[in-house]
Amino acid sequence: MSERLVVIGGDATGMSAASQARRLRKPGELEIVVFERGHFTSYSACGIPYWVGGEVEERDDLIARTPEEHRARDIDLRLRTEVLEIDIDGRRVRSRDLESGVETWTGYDKLVFATGATPIRPPLPGIDAQGVHGVQTLDDGQALIDTLESIEGRRAVVVGAGYIGVEMAEALIHRGYQVTMVNRSAEPMSTLDPDMGALVRKAMEGMDIQVVSNAEVTGIRADEAGRARAVTTSDAEYEADVVVLGIGVRPNIDLARAAGLPLGPNEGILTDLSMRVRGHENIWAGGDCVEVLDLVSGSLRHIPLGTHANKHGQIIGSGIGGDYATFPGVVGTAISKVCDLEVARTGLREQDARTAGLQYVTVIIESTSRSGYFPGTALMTVKMLAERRTGRLLGVQIVGREGAAKRIDIAAVALTTRLTVEQMTALDLGYAPPFSPVWDPILVAARKAVTAVRRNP
Repeated sequence: MSERLVVIGGDATGMSAASQARRLRKPGELEIVVFERGHFTSYSACGIPYWVGGEVEERDDLIARTPEEHRARDIDLRLRTEVLEIDIDGRRVRSRDLESGVETWTGYDKLVFATGATPIRPPLPGIDAQGVHGVQTLDDGQALIDTLESIEGRRAVVVGAGYIGVEMAEALIHRGYQVTMVNRSAEPMSTLDPDMGALVRKAMEGMDIQVVSNAEVTGIRADEAGRARAVTTSDAEYEADVVVLGIGVRPNIDLARAAGLPLGPNEGILTDLSMRVRGHENIWAGGDCVEVLDLVSGSLRHIPLGTHANKHGQIIGSGIGGDYATFPGVVGTAISKVCDLEVARTGLREQDARTAGLQYVTVIIESTSRSGYFPGTALMTVKMLAERRTGRLLGVQIVGREGAAKRIDIAAVALTTRLTVEQMTALDLGYAPPFSPVWDPILVAARKAVTAVRRNP
């Protein structure tokens, strides 16, 4: 007897789950229906800033698989259709076609939540003015590009200085805009410790980006036509022809909350290791709407990244298809760049370690991406945290130029395998002058951390 799988959300997690389930189960065994309220499926949201900035030429370059390709694989994909309600007892969902307004109930045997995250849009005066943009979907990116191509002014204000904020600042610099970044924290990139965030700020200021710190935005001033003209704070005003919100995102869990699904401390859906929603045998969830286990601190976190979302989808599809797979957790690895500055982090910040009740030591080193005598070598700064008693690696942050960011992967593997900093010093890393000094910067930091641990038993 055929079963029906209903998927809410047609991007990374949703379509990965649907595609994997289809690989494992034939159309006669499993009917798959996907509801997606947008115009696109299976695209790289992480690539949107580079499309906006012109480094990626075409929107379609960000699309991994089109709706037509999914439908050709016997997936009933319904675009521009929003799910409004879930009847868990009746195993059905109520949806609305956003073009016609027609509402329909659709039954399911298995259900996947892949609703993603929504940009934080604080209830400030003028926040809905023309020219104020959040950037989360391809539709958002297209709307921003349309604005950039239609206005005459060249003043942009980015509100927020996290990953989205710094990447959008770069995109606007590439488009020839005068960029001001307004940040409520002391330093940009709150996923870094403030001393490393300060390096990012200084580099951005060197790129002619005005970074305004410790500033609470109080509103958006609009003109008589309703178009944004300035961002206001408690003590200043910054003129703008376009405003980009880079404040971050929150899990999109309105449907899940209304349906009574379990939520965690960060307002994400709670699942088991197979991404099945806790307490619900026939419901799965993954991607930006869920919480995941931090393998370093042991706490639950909300980390909206495409890498996790795609893995979740594969695991969910495997479970629905009769296979078994698990997602054990994360160590919190992320990288970004603003112009030629590379920023990377994994594991815990000092604040995270304190919150987890860990005693730790920190070291900071400066090194180079290649042998010092080799042309093109660039400086980088590495910060490392280690547990004081055991020497276990707790976290690494890197700020530098070309060749800096991807070194974070060494630390991510070390965190996942729970290496001590002393064990890290023996890692057999590749060496040649065009790629690294004899002692890679990660190993230099590990050696210094070993000394710090021994001095602070």
